[in-house]
Amino acid sequence: MSPVFDGHNDLLLRLWLKRSETAVQDFVAGDGKGHMDLPRMRSGGFAGGLFAIFAPNADDPPLDDDNPNPPAPLELPASPALTATIAMASLLVRMARAAPKDFRICRSAAEIRAAIASGAIAAVMHMEGAEAIDPGLKALDVLHESGLRSLGPVWSRPNAFGHGVPFRFPSSPDTGPGLTATGKALIRRCNELRIAIDLSHLNEKGFWDVAELSTAPLIASHSNAHAICASSRNLTDEQIRAIGQSGGIIGLNFANGFLRPDGSWRNDTDLGLMVRHLDHMIALAGEDHVGLGSDFEGARIPSGIGDVTGLPALTAVMAARGFGTELTRKICSDNWISVLERTWTA
Repeated sequence: MSPVFDGHNDLLLRLWLKRSETAVQDFVAGDGKGHMDLPRMRSGGFAGGLFAIFAPNADDPPLDDDNPNPPAPLELPASPALTATIAMASLLVRMARAAPKDFRICRSAAEIRAAIASGAIAAVMHMEGAEAIDPGLKALDVLHESGLRSLGPVWSRPNAFGHGVPFRFPSSPDTGPGLTATGKALIRRCNELRIAIDLSHLNEKGFWDVAELSTAPLIASHSNAHAICASSRNLTDEQIRAIGQSGGIIGLNFANGFLRPDGSWRNDTDLGLMVRHLDHMIALAGEDHVGLGSDFEGARIPSGIGDVTGLPALTAVMAARGFGTELTRKICSDNWISVLERTWTA
């Protein structure tokens, strides 16, 4: 079983939404809910990944997973964003404190490798949407000191830094303006602090703004190939090539609606379709620049995987389709750790 270092999960959001004093213990002991907890991570060969802090907007209309064109999410004010961000960062810290031998927050590639070698889950603090960061970027310094090592400037809604791509199918990723002046300042400061910049929810204009401005490898932590599934959340062939040319990475998103050519969120998605996306992205970006970005806890995923314990089902299909041991190891873990090392030490 190949260990997996995964580019994106929303476990912190699930635990925070429980509004429970036992959320950390539920994670450690295993609550059997959602896609992930510590016992199931171990069972599925999950070795670590980017743990997202995502602040939802309570005023957003309810999501209907059967609608590929839902109402656009509303902008999120700074105050509730900061409250949610601090709460989820605290959850991550307390998870590491509760299980120090089994779960560690990592701030360098060396720490990731050491954690995995010791049998601990290697967790990297990531922010999905920067609404909690003030225009003066003072909060960014504090969050960096707290362990933040990866940041998506926007989610699929506009904010002070840029414009996210709304969920649309079929649609081009080119859905409006890109980074604001404040957003460009954020990118420059992330480069200075060696914080990885995640492009998965930026629209196409924002993607190219970052590509022009940033000195770091381009990273799309959980996106797929637009040529196979014409979702606005997926990347064009030109974008995928640019990621590879920059030394970056694109993580395969397990979400049904970003995998299927019909854009459906049905769970009966053939796992072979996931390999089709991998093949396409490898052909364009190169085998050193493709990984996994499951979106566990954040999306409906194929029933053939089900939850984190189903990761071996994906690697089995990869093997059946001719992916050898070395390529599988690269996609499952090595490529992610290598790109983070290049980003954090450049």
